Amino acid sequence: MHDRLDQLRGDVKAKRHNARTIAALTGNPGCSRRAVLDAAGVDKLKLADRLGFPGSFGQSRFALSRGNAFEAMLKADDCELLRSVLGASPALRYQDLGADVFDDRHAQTVRVLADARAALIDHPLLTLDVAGQTVYLEPDLVAYAHEGRLQVVEIKSFAIVDDQAESAKVSAAAVQAAVYVLALRDLMERLGKDPMLVSHEVVLVCPENFSLNPKAVVLDVRKQMSTLRRQLSRLSSVSALIAALPPDVSFDVALEPADLVDALAHVEARYAPECLSACELSVYCRHEAAGGTAALGRTVREALGGIESVGEVLALAEGRQEPTEEQAEAAALLRAALRLRNEALALAAPSLAAPSLAGSSSAAPVEAGA
Repeated sequence: MHDRLDQLRGDVKAKRHNARTIAALTGNPGCSRRAVLDAAGVDKLKLADRLGFPGSFGQSRFALSRGNAFEAMLKADDCELLRSVLGASPALRYQDLGADVFDDRHAQTVRVLADARAALIDHPLLTLDVAGQTVYLEPDLVAYAHEGRLQVVEIKSFAIVDDQAESAKVSAAAVQAAVYVLALRDLMERLGKDPMLVSHEVVLVCPENFSLNPKAVVLDVRKQMSTLRRQLSRLSSVSALIAALPPDVSFDVALEPADLVDALAHVEARYAPECLSACELSVYCRHEAAGGTAALGRTVREALGGIESVGEVLALAEGRQEPTEEQAEAAALLRAALRLRNEALALAAPSLAAPSLAGSSSAAPVEAGA
């Protein structure tokens, strides 16, 4: 399996899953293309650029620098500042696992959590099963909160101004933190401990107002966890998807764009407008979906009952195509919608024409149908 994944990726370093990619993957679980590309570690940003459909994606350099500086400030001197924000006792032990090599760090994380003595665990390495693949995750920090419960701490660089923050960013942070909570609960269960020792309340630490002074807020991520569990269970097995691909298919970014287009055609995409904010390959997929109902959004696509193309939608609405038994209900709704649209346009036509008479002093009211 690993050899096949390497073949799909080509001679480039694998791009590993993280909480962001899992959150995006579960946001569109029907997209086999993203599942396969992420499992193979394909750099979708480079792939999109090679295809000629680059897009601005991810944080700016300024935002990354600000975020790194904010996190370093919080964790300086054994997390002295972060302790004060969390209300943690200075006597609680701090342990940084970041100095360990990648493979050893996961084992060390397991030992530390099994021992359950460290109060603040920095740079832990967790695992989570995603569509049959083991994914390694790196939370900002795991802390022992009140009553001995584990609590995830998520550090973000967006500001909380007057006790308010951008809802989309808070929502994204909550989903990422929920991924870590799930991974921690899975680990505790494997250790024979009660998974509920991991709190469903996570601590979000952000700059306050327009300074770098930290502010901590508590988020309840039970809703996000429930959604993640449901979506993860729905994800197709990546192994089965990869086994179904022709043996010569590769997504190596060194290939010619035409060859990459042919390769991508073997893996079904499920484009939706929301993908533009979550997937590096979304601009290409939007181009590919042009003329299809998928480009209009999930609500429209589902309401149309599987009618794939806009051309077919128009033909059914205008009566130029006889609907199948499965399309009968959608076709009736489309014909009714077209009739209502035509009636509305007919009623609006006089009022649309009226402004052209505004400059005439002798203009008289125009009756409907005149």
